[in-house]
Amino acid sequence: MTDTLANLATETRSFPPPLEFVAQANATAQMYADAEADYEGFWAEQAGRLDWSQPWEQVLDWTDAPFAKWFVGGTLNVAYNCVDRHVDAGLGSRTAIIFEPESGNTETITYNDLKRRVSQAANALTDLGVQAGDRVAIYMPMIPQAVVSMLA
Repeated sequence: MTDTLANLATETRSFPPPLEFVAQANATAQMYADAEADYEGFWAEQAGRLDWSQPWEQVLDWTDAPFAKWFVGGTLNVAYNCVDRHVDAGLGSRTAIIFEPESGNTETITYNDLKRRVSQAANALTDLGVQAGDRVAIYMPMIPQAVVSMLA
């Protein structure tokens, strides 16, 4: 590596967020302290905010380092946690996605609309013979249809 490239590979600058942003942020300095003091307890608390179809038996299994297993024995439905539970809680009319493409034609998608789109895509995958446990490759740009496809 040349000296020029080696110099470019070192970054020491820091870019702290504006105080207004820090004041309204969800993550606080206390959260970082809690996570450092008891990371398993911290992540158990965070995971408790999700809806689990089968609760976990162990937060972290580190017996086969460096391969960690988190929330051992637990099962959750990611699509349900990302979409359905918000609709079920009466928040279906709230905005789930704001898509701003380069063209400037902003698209706002509510949880109700997202749930409908995900259900349609899931039904299309089922009609193609895709079953639970199958692997499906998705190659799409960062557009709402990519989110819908991943959730389906």
